[in-house]
Amino acid sequence: MNIQAITYRKILLAVILVILLLPFLQGKSGIVLVKDLNGWEGEKPVNTGFSFKQWFAGEYQEKKDAYVSKSFGFRNIFIRINNQLAFDLFNKALANGVIIGKQNYLYENNYLKAYYGQDFIGKDSILYQMQKLKSIQDTLAKLNKTVILIFAAGKGSFYPEYFPDNYKSDKKMTNYEYYAEVAKKLGINYIDFNKYFVENKNKSKYPLYPQYGIHWSTYGECLAADSIVKYIEKARNIKMPHIYWDSVAVHYPANDTRDDDIEDGMNLLFSLKQNKMAYPVLRFQSDTGKQKPSAIVVADSYYWGMFNFGISRLFSDSHFWFYNQQVYPDSYTTPLNTSQLNLRNEIEHHDVFIIMATEATLPKLGWGFIEDTYKVFAGNNTKNDSVFLKKVKDLSNYIRTDKTWLANIKKDAREKNISLDSAITLNAIWVVEHDNKK
Repeated sequence: MNIQAITYRKILLAVILVILLLPFLQGKSGIVLVKDLNGWEGEKPVNTGFSFKQWFAGEYQEKKDAYVSKSFGFRNIFIRINNQLAFDLFNKALANGVIIGKQNYLYENNYLKAYYGQDFIGKDSILYQMQKLKSIQDTLAKLNKTVILIFAAGKGSFYPEYFPDNYKSDKKMTNYEYYAEVAKKLGINYIDFNKYFVENKNKSKYPLYPQYGIHWSTYGECLAADSIVKYIEKARNIKMPHIYWDSVAVHYPANDTRDDDIEDGMNLLFSLKQNKMAYPVLRFQSDTGKQKPSAIVVADSYYWGMFNFGISRLFSDSHFWFYNQQVYPDSYTTPLNTSQLNLRNEIEHHDVFIIMATEATLPKLGWGFIEDTYKVFAGNNTKNDSVFLKKVKDLSNYIRTDKTWLANIKKDAREKNISLDSAITLNAIWVVEHDNKK
């Protein structure tokens, strides 16, 4: 073997050793700045010291393995490389629940399920919950308080044309469709942004929904926020300060926007080809001569954009109950959960109550807020919900055997343009509740 070949082998061996040692050296020194992964991975495991007690109990190995697997050098880069290979070679997203659609439109799986009605919770469940919400609305209206239900836009309804073919299925009744139908029939105060966004999809000057994000676009949520304020003004017959914009900046999504939040969560090595999005340069009217009601907003993540750009400035006292659990802005300083609050006191000290959900989160609409508020303010006539539901079910079954009663309900259903099942259940609920009042 000549000297040149030996030299090459030594160099190759040295390179391999360096590559193998690099993660260890990086883990110890952190000399190279590595970009953090997006998303929540849980609390980082703490390194554990050796002890015979932990060793023989198996705890040392378990804790050490958990620590090393999340703290070795260049871990984040290796994860991004793995995610990129899965995306490029197999058209697969390794982020939990993410679906890659046609032309790389990104979705979360729950939105496809919601669009096709695969998560439908049933007409009776929706009717009963909306009857509770109507009772809450009517009860609080007597106290000069306003309840508003908001259907946020959903990416499934907005971009069904980009669904991957292997995820398509027969479309059935959806939670959104039936919630909206019942809200209208019962006279519940509501805003349907899902319908508005779809109707204006090809009319809007700027995109209402991003290609790589799960939430409505920044421009779309600004339009929604403006509409919410105007709806409250009309409902309460007041004049509030408004948000407005004189100009709109058009550029690629920046780090402080949510227009590519699904892509961020995929933690790819290379960014996807971006489209420019619209960003209103927001201004806030002076509150001189205006009324600023207090508000509680119970919502999913669709409210974060509005909350972060300062919609709370239009209210005298505003709290965001994220999934009816964490309370903001309070939790920014000291964690505060809704379970720590006195619900009756909170409702008595606020004027407006907004419940907002997108189509993917509608199966848990209100996240317990509707049920808890009903029990406190409007549920005095129904002490046992299970008994109430049984009475409604039994009466609904009886109505179907009563030819005269059924004929009248069929006529009523045609006039109100609702299904016969809905009309029967609504009648049963009305009768049971009025019997309870006697």
